Amino acid sequence: MRAVIMGETLLFLETFELEATLEAVDKHKATYIPVSPSFIVALVKSDLTNYNLSSLRILLSGGAPLGHNVSDNFREKFPNIEIINGYGLTETSTLGAGTKCQLGSVGGLRLSSLLEARIVDPVTGEILSPGQRGELWLRGPTVMKGYVGDEKATAEVLDSDGWLKTGDLCSFDFDGFLFILDRLKEMIKCNGYQVVPAELEHLLLSNSDIVDAAVVPYPDEDAGQIPMAFVVRKHGTTITETQVMDFIAKQVGPYKKIQRVTFIDSIPKSVTGKILRRELVNYALSTPPLLNYD
Repeated sequence: MRAVIMGETLLFLETFELEATLEAVDKHKATYIPVSPSFIVALVKSDLTNYNLSSLRILLSGGAPLGHNVSDNFREKFPNIEIINGYGLTETSTLGAGTKCQLGSVGGLRLSSLLEARIVDPVTGEILSPGQRGELWLRGPTVMKGYVGDEKATAEVLDSDGWLKTGDLCSFDFDGFLFILDRLKEMIKCNGYQVVPAELEHLLLSNSDIVDAAVVPYPDEDAGQIPMAFVVRKHGTTITETQVMDFIAKQVGPYKKIQRVTFIDSIPKSVTGKILRRELVNYALSTPPLLNYD
């Protein structure tokens, strides 16, 4: 709809792969692309000498949390391309929050002027204060009325006062900036602690030997679950499982440490760039393994 409203040309690609997208930008002189954070990481780490990206002005990042180190590295490499960090759901019809990513920013988003928000304890239902983590609830005129023909599903996400339960773990700071941490259902419960996969993924991607990464829960008899990392090595590097685990261990508390590592050729993702974690969990638990373990 943005392209229609602005009178722009809209280009559709059959697959959203890095090389095909860059070729399209070069050939058609595209100025704006909606992307996932993993695409931004790939741009930062890629050799782009074969592509002319001078026409590109804006990237709209969404679908997953964007680490501030990723946006800072991108701005250093592409000072003329602006990142707009957006957050929204199909159920909110449009962006629920967004902001421009300035160099050195901490990744906070401004709530849309159309919406109200609250952070709620997903267990007790208590409304939480700024600085506390909980489920983001949204209310406003752009929030859906419900799922057509599915009253049960509607009742699970919409309360009687019109609040939409997003299922996202978030927090507000004292300046009113919203921080998207991860999906609640993707949290790893290790020794009674909650581990945010996106936090560990951002740290993994800060390693120059790692092109892409995903973190999933792996069952453990003592801890309940432990963080397991799927890692895509940079071509030509030989980073080991121990080196990956040590790299993370130096930066996090004991319960957040990566305890298993599998090296793979690529991270399975949806067409919008979201990590298909269920596939990775199934791979990890399969017997015989569906992936090659190093």
